[in-house]
Amino acid sequence: MVSTDILVRKIIDFAQHLVQADRASLFLLDSETNELCAKLFDYGHDAGECDDDAYQPTKEIRFPVGVGIAGYVAETKQLVNIRDAYEDHRFNRTVDQKTGYKTKSILCMPIFQSSGNIIGVVQMVNKKTGVFTKEDESNFEMFAVYCGLALHHADLFDKIKKSEQKYKVALEVLSYHSTCSDMEVNQVLPLPEKIVDIDRFDLNFMAVDDMEKARKAVYMFNDLFGLTKFDLECVTRFTLTVCKNYRRVPYHNWTHGFSVANAMYAIIKHSPGVFDQKECLALFIGALCHDLDHRGKDNKFMIESASPLANMYTTSTLEHHHFNQTVAILQQEGHNILQKLEREEYRNVLEIIKHCILATDLALFFKYKTRLSNAVENGDFTFENPKHRSLVMAVAMTGCDLSASAKPWDVQIQTVKVIFQEFYQQGDEEKRAGRQPIPMMDRNKPERQAASQVEFLTQICIPCYTLLARVVPGSEPLLEQCQKNLERWKELCESVEESQDILGIANVKQYK
Repeated sequence: MVSTDILVRKIIDFAQHLVQADRASLFLLDSETNELCAKLFDYGHDAGECDDDAYQPTKEIRFPVGVGIAGYVAETKQLVNIRDAYEDHRFNRTVDQKTGYKTKSILCMPIFQSSGNIIGVVQMVNKKTGVFTKEDESNFEMFAVYCGLALHHADLFDKIKKSEQKYKVALEVLSYHSTCSDMEVNQVLPLPEKIVDIDRFDLNFMAVDDMEKARKAVYMFNDLFGLTKFDLECVTRFTLTVCKNYRRVPYHNWTHGFSVANAMYAIIKHSPGVFDQKECLALFIGALCHDLDHRGKDNKFMIESASPLANMYTTSTLEHHHFNQTVAILQQEGHNILQKLEREEYRNVLEIIKHCILATDLALFFKYKTRLSNAVENGDFTFENPKHRSLVMAVAMTGCDLSASAKPWDVQIQTVKVIFQEFYQQGDEEKRAGRQPIPMMDRNKPERQAASQVEFLTQICIPCYTLLARVVPGSEPLLEQCQKNLERWKELCESVEESQDILGIANVKQYK
């Protein structure tokens, strides 16, 4: 595909050859002003045949539809073949008088879109041998049909190119505002020599400020992978930008992303040798970035509301977006923490990161859990099997993603409060759109709070942690605490009265 300017020159050159004209002009219709605009005017073969470098854009000439020969053709949409221009009252002699050129014969033809609307006029001047014939008219009409199609597609191409440029500008602006500053990097560095108990599963980070969480995340990365293949400032910049690209939604925010990464860090630290270095790298980055740019709505909402994201990704909509956001941050200047890896290693790590992030779609969890459970129960499971390793990583990602269910009770209850705030906000939007939310997301049914947690922990969390503990023994504390929390939820469920809001948030309409 070529631009409109290049195509115009090729069209004129071909048309001149077709009817053996000495001069040619092409006018495009400006539908907003109802004017004809000369894209090329009085173009002749002496300008250089078919040599794109020789063509120069003509200084813009404009005149109203209805004025002159071309204007008449645009107005009537009829072909005009003039044997003697000076005998026709519509002919404007001004150009001849200024240039000294003598116009004799004119063949002028409207150009149409496939819709039938006129988009321009092409005009041939002075047949080299005599006057323009009926055969010239017939050939010219056939040419005009293809000319219209070509111009239409070239115009679309130009619009796409302009849209791409606008997109690039917008991306540059967004990149500037969504990446960290040097001052923020300096606030995180230098790192502390030791952060005590950072590898515990029961830590609560809800009250820790964002900058401190970023410092802890960089510390964990450095502790796991060192500086042989990684630049500390680059890792810091990447982490801070990840922080900025988590939205300020009630639950799926930077605190959640960091907590999931911390849970993965704890699993890796308490299960040495289970995953190789490449897998550990992908697991930690995947955990840190797994909910980047989450909108506080689930995949079902995205699909039902016809979100642009749902049009881009028909399955695991949000998870694909989270991965693409991760890649976008890696591509920012000074953010590619993987840049020192060999090409093949780089590609493999990205593939595992994608697998890990997509695995956080709970719709996929049941498939992965079933496959891994079957391998374990049948005695076929082995870490030597790449497919089994992949399944373990997928289940580990889910376990870390749900690790709030395995925190001490006070942390668990705080987390569930913000989860329901997010649920209720989605439910409110669904109601405004005329859809009925599921009971768990309906703030008018607060009595479902405890029951929904019993179902969630029983059907998803406990099976996940039970299986994970069998293949990764270092993760057992997650199962133990989750079982304790389940008992507390069951007790609450038994004592809940009708319409009781045990979390005290059903009437809180806005998250702050």
